[in-house]
Amino acid sequence: MKKFSFVNKQSLKEFKALPRKIQERFAADLNEICKGKEPYSPFKHIASSVGIGAIELIENGHPAYRTIYVAKFKQTVFVLHSFTKTTNGVDRKAMATAKQRYKLMAAELKK
Repeated sequence: MKKFSFVNKQSLKEFKALPRKIQERFAADLNEICKGKEPYSPFKHIASSVGIGAIELIENGHPAYRTIYVAKFKQTVFVLHSFTKTTNGVDRKAMATAKQRYKLMAAELKK
């Protein structure tokens, strides 16, 4: 079974800033992913925006919430970014943050 980890302190802080109900839902999803199962929440692959293996957990509503993770490397599910989605379409700032953290994660894995 895999474990899940936040790529840095800021990604943990963002996750904890989500409403409690959303945190619990995404945490349950991450636990399922760690067991090699599909998450309960809807999700989509966003490799072209962030990096190979990047997946976005989706909770729609007003506002909508997202958590981006990567489960492809080692025995760890890395949480890159969590945020409140306020725009229709792609949140470019959030994708840029996730992409930057993906690079951080990749650099750590090479060590």
